[in-house]
Amino acid sequence: MSFHSISAVLPAFNEEDNIETATRRTAEVLGSLGLKDWEVIIVDDGSVDRTGEVADRLAAEDPSHIRVFHHQPNRGYAEALKTGFTAARHQLLFFTDSDLQFDVREIKNLLPLVESADIVCGFRIYRFDHLTRLVLSWGFNLLVRIMFRINIRDIDCAFKLFRREVFDTVVIESKRFFVNAEVLAKAKYFGFTLAEIGVRHYPRVAGRSTVRPSHIISTLRELAHIWINIHSKPRGKR
Repeated sequence: MSFHSISAVLPAFNEEDNIETATRRTAEVLGSLGLKDWEVIIVDDGSVDRTGEVADRLAAEDPSHIRVFHHQPNRGYAEALKTGFTAARHQLLFFTDSDLQFDVREIKNLLPLVESADIVCGFRIYRFDHLTRLVLSWGFNLLVRIMFRINIRDIDCAFKLFRREVFDTVVIESKRFFVNAEVLAKAKYFGFTLAEIGVRHYPRVAGRSTVRPSHIISTLRELAHIWINIHSKPRGKR
């Protein structure tokens, strides 16, 4: 493998029941990959429960591998990812949510693909979400694929691996849930390559999702803004 280090970003908002397990599982998996160095970055995005307290305790236990950043107040999902990616110190950047709906051990299936692609996207083989969210996600994915010509089947899947060079060019402007589409759209426009692979998805067993139908309007506004912004820039990675 040509890559020797990895940073994993875990955005968290009111995940006190999940964050410890998510962090420990991620640390265990990263430590088993045989890489020279690794880190877990928890971004506590203005939680009002004990998420930040638990995260600080975990970082104190292993400060060389676990770091925590706090937002006050809540800034939104995209800002949490931006903080994590900006702080990341290693060659590869991975992110997943802190709600335990993915098996972080499946990162080992993404690693071979990043040798030939700049971004590896997981897609949920079967989604354990409510019908309303499934329908909204289907419509959103279709719209984004058409507008940005992204040939990825599950754009907002929170299980992705990046070469860090991607974020030398791609600047996150979104505030909330359009961030996955924004990153992929900009990456494709600037010539980065994408690959995808199926990953398993599990029901949420603790905590509550923060995605609401009321976010549709703000997401569509961000979509229009990003489309205009992308197509006003010259092409090319450099």
